[in-house]
Amino acid sequence: MNRLSAHIGYLYTDLLLADRVAAAARDGFSAVEHPEPWAIPASEMAQRLTDLDLTFSQVTTGMGDPARQEKGLAALPNRTNDFRAAFDRALTYADTINCPFIHPMAGITTAPEAADTYQANLTWALAQLQNTNQRLLIEAITLPNYHLATLHQAAAMQDQLPEIALLFDTYHAATLGHDPAAWITENPHRIGHIHIADHPCRHQPGTGTLNFPAILQALSAANYQGAIGFEYLPTTPDSTRFLPAWKAQLSAGAST
Repeated sequence: MNRLSAHIGYLYTDLLLADRVAAAARDGFSAVEHPEPWAIPASEMAQRLTDLDLTFSQVTTGMGDPARQEKGLAALPNRTNDFRAAFDRALTYADTINCPFIHPMAGITTAPEAADTYQANLTWALAQLQNTNQRLLIEAITLPNYHLATLHQAAAMQDQLPEIALLFDTYHAATLGHDPAAWITENPHRIGHIHIADHPCRHQPGTGTLNFPAILQALSAANYQGAIGFEYLPTTPDSTRFLPAWKAQLSAGAST
């Protein structure tokens, strides 16, 4: 069965970060993820994951400077040294906790040289991953002036650098005008990780307009073997009550 991954940057935010890992296991997730888990030393995180029978599905290279609202460094000109240091930290952490994906977030920029910077940084990052167990993720994010803003751009980058996998987010896809189920059906080879949130308000499944049974059917038909991450804004304390039904549909899809 696909791994169901709790994004503990969005879920359980009333708890300390370390306690969110246990909360995810309690609620039936089999994996967790967080963009910047550095507050928990990697060795401690690895032990927590082992104790709770969880995996860690993806980590970013860091958000950059919160005061500047950078949302990553990979496309920011004149920040190459900072990007590389952040990437090295993330790779060391990911290797220790056996996390398969590292996501170098592109960042907020309108600089004309951003595209060249982004490709150069991703190319450098790919070289660092040779002889490791990690892969790169990229994601189209619908934030104003986010460098990688569309799925078309993301696919074009994958075509240039085929080793890169796509983090496909149902909320961002719908915001961009795509039918998530149809996009998955047409592009299964591109996807390494999934993020789930409803549309238009980015809450848990069942609160908006997205057809999640169709999305799960598309994933099953594509024989998707990666993690399904839940990156949504909860509206209720029991926002994960949909999990048993999702597990049942995924299990049924796997057996057909």
